[in-house]
Amino acid sequence: MFTIVDFNNFWSPSGGGVRRYHLQKMAFYEKLASTSPEAGVLSVFVMPDSKTFTEVKSKSLVIEHVQAFKFPGNWEYRFIWKLSQVEPVLAKYKPDIIEVGSPYILPTVVRRAARRVSPESKLVGFWHADFPVTYVGRPVAKKLGVGLGTFARKEAFWYARKEFKGFDCIQASSKEAMARLRKNNLPDPRWIPLGCDIEMFSPTKRDESLVAELKAGNPKRLTMFFPHRHCNEKGIDLVLGAYDILTQKLGHEPAIVFAGTGPSLPLVEEAASKHEHIRYIGFVNSIDEMARYYASVDLGLALSGWETFGLSILESMASGNAQIGASAGAAFEHVTESGAGIILKERTPEALADAIVELYHSDMAAMKQKARAYAEKFSWNDCFKRQLDLYRQICNKGQV
Repeated sequence: MFTIVDFNNFWSPSGGGVRRYHLQKMAFYEKLASTSPEAGVLSVFVMPDSKTFTEVKSKSLVIEHVQAFKFPGNWEYRFIWKLSQVEPVLAKYKPDIIEVGSPYILPTVVRRAARRVSPESKLVGFWHADFPVTYVGRPVAKKLGVGLGTFARKEAFWYARKEFKGFDCIQASSKEAMARLRKNNLPDPRWIPLGCDIEMFSPTKRDESLVAELKAGNPKRLTMFFPHRHCNEKGIDLVLGAYDILTQKLGHEPAIVFAGTGPSLPLVEEAASKHEHIRYIGFVNSIDEMARYYASVDLGLALSGWETFGLSILESMASGNAQIGASAGAAFEHVTESGAGIILKERTPEALADAIVELYHSDMAAMKQKARAYAEKFSWNDCFKRQLDLYRQICNKGQV
């Protein structure tokens, strides 16, 4: 039995892209034993949780819940960081492949545990967050200057090399991120583009009653859906800061629906209480409900310049939404390669308002068609088949 074990401290029950990646990966492997019994594969996802127990989903999927420390505040992340949390899982399964999806401490802990109890296992990483740029380099540069920002980014990549030392490869779903990994000497970067459920996320999920509710008597009212983490990295400061400017430029109050959570949630709730056409609907656990909102608004906001793939961007595009895209990262890649939107020129509320107005007055019908056509190029099934092939190559031939 070819066995894969996944560790990821970026998993959260109310998370975004990383959560969706693992949910789709689990769905793929849960069905694999019945659809392709000849594959002979077992996937084990190690889920940070409030208690430790084993959940058998099928012959080809097991979830190992491991009790882990919970971060305080509005976050639902838990942190696996001890050998005693990792070694029992590796000793139980003796996996062929161990994938680590978060870069802080966990890669080193997994490497040490594997060396002790499963030395034949191959180690691979997944670069879900471009943290040396996103969380270190750019914030430091903004506060302390470009020189210190560059130094901090280099130190963060040094830390990443230290954490992923001895790994057989690092997977990345953004070409830009993969090029950065190669430039900074991370182990054998490989491009694994993620997928999109184009049947679930589709213009056919448009709900005319929801459209009418959001338009609120004005068929020309601009409507937007923001289901991203509520933090400045995702552009929440830009959206909230642009609202009054946008109202003035459009001549009406646009409707914005916020979903999810994050450290800026109080600001979102304050805006919703202040403005009639801003609403906060909480965390949307239903994929059907997410698809309904995506398909019932006019355009999407892909404002994070640090996405390594941008699953929510693809889901919005699959739903038929043109995008305002950040000038870097996966948002830039998706918008420029699709031709289905406008790139944000400056990271300011004024620039965002200008870009939204420009897109609003463009040929939106053509943009929506381009968005959908682009998203149709991606599928989760292709993603995980490609990834499984990479796993087998690594095990059969070593680093390739």
